[in-house]
Amino acid sequence: MKMKITKRQCFWSAAAVLYVLFIFSNSMKNADLSSADSGAVLRLVQQVLTAGGVDGTIITEHVIRKTAHFTEYAALGILLCLCFQTYVLPLHSRVLSQVLAGFLVPFADETIQLFVAGRSGQISDVWLDCAGVAFGTILFAAAAWIVSRTGAKKRDKKLQNSTSV
Repeated sequence: MKMKITKRQCFWSAAAVLYVLFIFSNSMKNADLSSADSGAVLRLVQQVLTAGGVDGTIITEHVIRKTAHFTEYAALGILLCLCFQTYVLPLHSRVLSQVLAGFLVPFADETIQLFVAGRSGQISDVWLDCAGVAFGTILFAAAAWIVSRTGAKKRDKKLQNSTSV
């Protein structure tokens, strides 16, 4: 039996792969370029905080880098959910695929950094990245649950209104 690939599968699979390539491209930047990117974000965040009446100097480049790791991988967790849900697979297979990808991408990402001038791979960043994937996955699951509950309530209400007429 031949499985038909849908447009949704192609779209979300391509989106996930392209996003992983984006993550890897960030890891391939040398230390100076990476630091310049972090510094630019740091200055922007500090300016926004200062404009809001908060001391912007409380935010450091370390905080920016770790927050970037977490949010980058939370987005990956959401993209992986969107990707794997398009495939007709048993739930345990989708979960296993999500967990495997959610570990292998951060592991590969930090390994890439071992070969880039001035960069180093950190096991603590692998764990932070995995936590980001888990957070994105939980966020997606919570949103999906809320949407399904809202849809079920609307269907029940519509059904109730149609039977009471």
